[in-house]
Amino acid sequence: MAKDIPVKEIGELLDEVSGKLPKMISGILETLYSAEAGRSMGQSVGNFYKELVGAGISQEEALKMAKDYMLSLKDITSSFTKQEYKE
Repeated sequence: MAKDIPVKEIGELLDEVSGKLPKMISGILETLYSAEAGRSMGQSVGNFYKELVGAGISQEEALKMAKDYMLSLKDITSSFTKQEYKE
């Protein structure tokens, strides 16, 4: 059964992926932390807040929810950064 496993091919594939993955992650991080990404995040959080208030949620509660939303987005991008530094 072990003879059926293409060990050489798997090793070559992993070498190929490990050579390309850091560059891909760096590109993603540059996109996430660009000025445009900051503007987009600000617009997203602002629109989320406006929609909440427009739906009748109090400004205080909408602000808390918008802050939580922003922190969730930050956590997602931070998880990419943590993976980058492990490489």
